Amino acid sequence: MKKIVLTYGLIAGFLVSIFMVSSMAWCYLTASFEGNMYVGFATMILAFSLIFVGAKKWRDDQNAGSLSFGQGFLIGLYISMIASTMYVVSWMVEYHFFMPDFMEKYMAHAIEQAQAAGATAAEIARKKSEMEPYKAMYQNPLMFALITYTEILPVGLVVSVVSAFILKKKQEVVS
Repeated sequence: MKKIVLTYGLIAGFLVSIFMVSSMAWCYLTASFEGNMYVGFATMILAFSLIFVGAKKWRDDQNAGSLSFGQGFLIGLYISMIASTMYVVSWMVEYHFFMPDFMEKYMAHAIEQAQAAGATAAEIARKKSEMEPYKAMYQNPLMFALITYTEILPVGLVVSVVSAFILKKKQEVVS
C-alpha cells in the first residue's frame, strides 16, 4: 500500500501545487482573482481522482480483489495528506518568498469589488475589518498552514469517502 499511496499522493501533490503556484502568480501579477477559485477546485478534484485510481489498483493488484470501506478510506486519506501537504508547503514558499504582499493586494481587490458593487462607506469599513484578522493569521506560520489545509484537505476527504464507498468489495468466498 505504501508504494501506491506515495506514488499517487506525490502525483496529486505535484498537480495541485504546480497549478496553484502558476494560478496564484497569475492572480498576483494581473490582480485578477475572478474565476480562479472554480478552476482551483476543479484541479483539486482532478488531482484527487488519483485516490480512486490508487484504491482500485491496490484492491485489484495487491488485495485479491477485495477492499473494505476503511481500507479504501485510509488509502484516500494518505494520498490526500501527501497532496495537501505539498500544496501547503508550495503556497507557504510562494507566499513568503515571492508574494509577501499578497494579502494586501487581495484585500485591495476585495475593497475595489465592493466599491464597484455600490457598497456604502460603512459596508466597506466592515469588509476591511472582517479581512484584517486573516491578514494577521497569515503572519503566524501555524495558522497560515491550517488555513491553507482547510482549502484543500476537505476536498480530498470527500473524494476519499466517495471512492471508498464505490470501490468497497468483499472478498469472494470459494466453497
